[in-house]
Amino acid sequence: MNTTYTCGILTLSDKGSKGEREDTSGPLLQKILTEQGFKVIAYEILPDQQYQIEARLIQWVDQEKIDVIVTTGGTGVSPTDRTPEATRRVIDLEIPGIAEAMRQASLAKTRQAIWSRGIAGIRGESLIINLPGSERAAQENIAVILPALAHGLYKLKGGTADCGQRKNTEM
Repeated sequence: MNTTYTCGILTLSDKGSKGEREDTSGPLLQKILTEQGFKVIAYEILPDQQYQIEARLIQWVDQEKIDVIVTTGGTGVSPTDRTPEATRRVIDLEIPGIAEAMRQASLAKTRQAIWSRGIAGIRGESLIINLPGSERAAQENIAVILPALAHGLYKLKGGTADCGQRKNTEM
């Protein structure tokens, strides 16, 4: 990666926020993203409370200026799963292709992927991506989109080279 982008990881879990469950997806995502050249500058576990999720996403984008925020958890259909709603309220533009690609790849592995409601979008110059909460699903989903992130982040940050003139792996 030629450019180092900052990253924040936000785990959403009522039990995790109370210390009743170990967060395994957040630390795994930190490892994967660091290995891919991202600089992880924020990590937090919050309960599944929409207003808290919205507030943290806004803070990390507007004040911390984090380039990429990945959330893990809260994307299913349990009564407290509100991550997509919180994300949708704070983004300026939705990027449906990211979520579509993750769901498509997940469907090849499990039928339960049809229940995933994660979204991705842009606020300012930051990309926010909702990943599932399980360690395995988070790992599989981030692996699907990592190869495409370089180009999108380049363009999001104002890159002007034509799409066909850049290498897909270049950041």
